[in-house]
Amino acid sequence: MNKDFSFQIDKQLQPHSTNAKPLGRAGVIKTPHGLIQTPAFIPVGTKATVKSVLPESIKDLKAQAILSNAYHLYLQPGSETIDEAGGLSKFMNWPGPTFTDSGGFQVLSLGVGFKKVIAMDENTYQSDEVMASDKDRLAHVDDEGVTFKSHLDGSMHRFTPEVSMQVQHQIGADIIFAFDECTTLMNTRNYQEKSLDRTFSWAKRCISEHEALTIKRSNKPYQALFGVIQGAQYEDLRRKASKDLVTLDFDGFGIGGALDKNQLGTIVGWVNEELPVNKPKHLLGIGEPDDLFIGVENGADTFDCVAASRVARNSAAYGQNGRFNISVSAYRKDFSPIDDQCSCYTCQNYTKAYLNHLIRAKEMLAATLLTIHNEHFIVSLVAKMRQCIIDGDFFEFKTEFLGKYYAKTI
Repeated sequence: MNKDFSFQIDKQLQPHSTNAKPLGRAGVIKTPHGLIQTPAFIPVGTKATVKSVLPESIKDLKAQAILSNAYHLYLQPGSETIDEAGGLSKFMNWPGPTFTDSGGFQVLSLGVGFKKVIAMDENTYQSDEVMASDKDRLAHVDDEGVTFKSHLDGSMHRFTPEVSMQVQHQIGADIIFAFDECTTLMNTRNYQEKSLDRTFSWAKRCISEHEALTIKRSNKPYQALFGVIQGAQYEDLRRKASKDLVTLDFDGFGIGGALDKNQLGTIVGWVNEELPVNKPKHLLGIGEPDDLFIGVENGADTFDCVAASRVARNSAAYGQNGRFNISVSAYRKDFSPIDDQCSCYTCQNYTKAYLNHLIRAKEMLAATLLTIHNEHFIVSLVAKMRQCIIDGDFFEFKTEFLGKYYAKTI
């Protein structure tokens, strides 16, 4: 099998203490649609679009890749349509690399109504079958796959590892993820163990189907397949999941699943102590500045998160001194940019007063301009981390940046 995919390490991050292991690194992922200089933040274009922003604008703000969602694209417009269009990049007029997640998280989270990160006291974990109290169950898991109801029209569908691979091959992203079961922190330890075994079984089926589809569709660009590490908050389960998936021929790994933000660095560290150094790791659904620093120093290479665009649509902007709401009255006559140190299109051309006006007037342009700034802010932040690894001053930059960004909350 000819794999047009590779990863090289350019510089290893020197540990901050003599006892720490060197996990962080700067590297390069090669894909059929171009290179990704890592560490890198990957904006989320769930439905083949970063909400409210042109692909050309995402390129201009120096994003290197976009991550879309297999579940949503399967339901609308359908993976067959994207395949006929020539694949995701061509369909959405995006010139660079693309990712798709497997759809497993969306199938299950929409099915039970819980968010990905749920911090709860372990003594309150009650049941294998968990549901948010105000939700109806839309997804049913068994050892073969997941049966679920569409959130769009109520129609019934079924995802198996094989179906997820088929859908993702039709979508045509450069990097795709194995189908996994994403549990919550409310599941019992016993259920987490069963789920881990199920996810490993599904991973083997994904590998088999991926290999068959790669041969069958040999006229298409190669798609790298990443296995997904689960195991919730348990060190032994996280390490077991990592060791199990290393035995399979994955091109890289995704770190996902239920976790408490306070445990993020510890969990990523456990995982990356077991995974091979020479393969890329993607930290799923992580995008806040402090979490990105933690992920980078513990060996994550790429990240995705909807936060930058989601908070923009709710009038929030990122700045050197933290996140703030630009709709408040204090900015009605503030004719300075969001961030006078920012080189994004929004900050170079528009003022807080104008953005404040757009928000109050409920103009759609507000979401566009704020999303451009927020995505640029996070993409540039992680790019700066990469440069600091190369220059040898990563931890100095981390201390300086976080000291200013979170000063109001300390």
